[in-house]
Amino acid sequence: MYYSPTYGKVSLEDLKKIISSFMASDKKAHYEIIVGSDSQKVKKETYDFVSALIIHRVGYGGIYFWRREVIKRKISLKERIYQEATMSLQTSENFVNFFKTNGISKYNIQIHVDIGKNGETRDLITEVVGMIRSSGYDVKIKPQSYGASKVADRYT
Repeated sequence: MYYSPTYGKVSLEDLKKIISSFMASDKKAHYEIIVGSDSQKVKKETYDFVSALIIHRVGYGGIYFWRREVIKRKISLKERIYQEATMSLQTSENFVNFFKTNGISKYNIQIHVDIGKNGETRDLITEVVGMIRSSGYDVKIKPQSYGASKVADRYT
């Protein structure tokens, strides 16, 4: 189940219809498909993970959807970053499989990860970027990773 600020609670079937309709409404536009995930500790040993799927009609706005997963156990920072990356990969794979039949999956998907050259996560850049690239996706880190650091972060 996904959620949208525009459409509310959205089933997978409705998600497919909404995205197909959005992209069909302007076939000449340039689209970017972006997936980003973020997490926050909400209480002792409970972490909130959010993954966002963004359809950006470049120069004309876009729509996005998000889903939440709550994990109740102690998690290190490294494990949290890997969990975020894994959620983004899962969301991307689901998108590709779900939209194979109508040509939407021909678009390159960018995965935005919430790591950067400054801060505690800088040591993970090579590993996480390599994991995502080896799965066949473009990857962006901070400050270009707005899908994770702005959109997904809004819901954690």
